[in-house]
Amino acid sequence: MSKPLEGISVLDLTRVLAGPFCTMLLCDMGANVVKVERPEGGDDSRSFSPFVGDDSAYFMSINRGKKSITLNLKTVEGKKLLERLIERFDVLVENFRPGVFERLGFSAQRLREINPRLIYTCSSGFGHSGPMSHRTAYDLIIQGLSGMMSITGPDENSPTKVGSSIADIFCGTFACIGILAALHSRNLTGKGQKVDVAMLDSMVSVLENAIARYAATGEPPVPIGNRHPSIAPFASFKTLDGIINIAVGNDVLWEKFCKAIGRPEMCDDPKFVNNPARVRNLEELMEILGGELEKRTSDEWLGVFGKLDIPSGKINNIADIFEDEQIRAREMIVEVPHRCGNVKMPGVPIKFSDTPASIAGPAPLLGEHNREVYAGMLGLSDLEMEELKRKGII
Repeated sequence: MSKPLEGISVLDLTRVLAGPFCTMLLCDMGANVVKVERPEGGDDSRSFSPFVGDDSAYFMSINRGKKSITLNLKTVEGKKLLERLIERFDVLVENFRPGVFERLGFSAQRLREINPRLIYTCSSGFGHSGPMSHRTAYDLIIQGLSGMMSITGPDENSPTKVGSSIADIFCGTFACIGILAALHSRNLTGKGQKVDVAMLDSMVSVLENAIARYAATGEPPVPIGNRHPSIAPFASFKTLDGIINIAVGNDVLWEKFCKAIGRPEMCDDPKFVNNPARVRNLEELMEILGGELEKRTSDEWLGVFGKLDIPSGKINNIADIFEDEQIRAREMIVEVPHRCGNVKMPGVPIKFSDTPASIAGPAPLLGEHNREVYAGMLGLSDLEMEELKRKGII
């Protein structure tokens, strides 16, 4: 059974996370992704710990299913080889700092001349325009600049980054969406285009109600831990033996919740009768509920709430998710064969009914597919390839 992006070819000049995450999504959905790496060392993340045998588990998880070729873009011959490759691909993705690819001789205009149908996608920290566009960026820096850290953490004195590198990941995800939209546009017009996605833009776009609250009130939101700024009770609560999450998202659930914890009179209390009232009196509400919920164990409460369909759940650690029956049922932790043995990694989150996506295979070794691409696609002879290797071009 074919995958949704079979027949689409992607030239991947990215490294570390934002760009590779984008091309990983495309690869899982069936695109033929050829990763272009430096002959010496390759993608920086090949050196990131921890390692499985000699290979980086980090690199393996983000570059699964791709093909790897080596190419030195600082040489004239390397640039000529890249031009020949660009002619044959549908999509090119790069995450150089803005201006670098252009200085190598590959401006958006030049790429259009080489291949008018090419979808040229660039992901960067600040985008290809604006006063900060040429600055180097990392996830931590972007999370801070975006405002995300100012609303994350226990209080306003403890700005906190999100646990995963979500600035990179959202940038890669939006780049993937942009590519899919540009491919559809090309089907209609026959023309490719440039897709410019920034980490900072991506983070601002997912600030959700923080933007709405400030726009409506003029007051900058501050961190409030695991509580929700507009819904109550919607937070983490201590139980007799642990901590659980409870999300009472409407007044119907509130009535069921009050009865479940043995406090039905709270449904009619003017201070808690509806959601706006509960938000206004949140501190008192949290104190009352905390006292009730500490009387029973987490499993006891989750059993009660589960029977009444009150949204609740335990707080899994990473080891827990490997054993979680729902996550396993959705194949979100999978084993991928590798030369060092099977490696566990996240599965594909998009489920297609007729053209299912899947992990195509393990991450490639550095330059593993040089012969397949240079000989099979460009027609280079063994002698030519040996000469290019001797010169440090591939």
